[in-house]
Amino acid sequence: MIDGVATDSSSTSSSNEKPRRARRTRMTGAERRQQLLEIGRTLFAAKGFEGTSVEEIAAKAGVSKPVVYEHFGGKEGLYAVVVDREMRRLLDMVTGSLTAGHPRELCEQAAFALLDYIEEYTDGFRILVRDSPIPQSTGSFASLISDIATQVEDILGREFKSRGFDPKLAPLYAQALVGMVALTGQWWLDVRKPRKAEVAAHLVNLAWHGLDGLEPKPRLIGHRKS
Repeated sequence: MIDGVATDSSSTSSSNEKPRRARRTRMTGAERRQQLLEIGRTLFAAKGFEGTSVEEIAAKAGVSKPVVYEHFGGKEGLYAVVVDREMRRLLDMVTGSLTAGHPRELCEQAAFALLDYIEEYTDGFRILVRDSPIPQSTGSFASLISDIATQVEDILGREFKSRGFDPKLAPLYAQALVGMVALTGQWWLDVRKPRKAEVAAHLVNLAWHGLDGLEPKPRLIGHRKS
């Protein structure tokens, strides 16, 4: 009581206290790295490498630029890790899908795997089909297609041998078949018509019936021979 006036000690003390700020949960290093990878992946897919800045990546993550440099050494390092992760994901999806015994069904599985990746990881595919802007990048879409083609060389080689064809030509045909599916996938990425199963069926139709009618020693019918 002061001068006969009762005071409320609780209200007096509370008026002197600063409002408490809500505590922000601090990310671990691994969590921050994953966040930056996801943000970079989205921006690289939408704007490309040149159109994306470290400032924008940092701002989206709510951190300063040095944090990006600390984790990846710069935009180039972040881009290289994003590309490497997408390449491994697509390669794993394709190679993991090749479980059938019949060659035609193997073609179907490979076509579906690529189309599944395009549908589920659209941002990743958009990044992969761009020409890599940095020489030290871990790979390119062309090298990825080559890696996938290598996985089906043995399958084609066995099929060629059983039909009396030269199995040494299997790598050439593997590149042709996988490249056909990949380029069709790039087109389908934008149009998304017809539906995925129908696209896969038409791809296999062309590939399989083309293989079914292969000539052991194809000849050119035009005037040009070299």
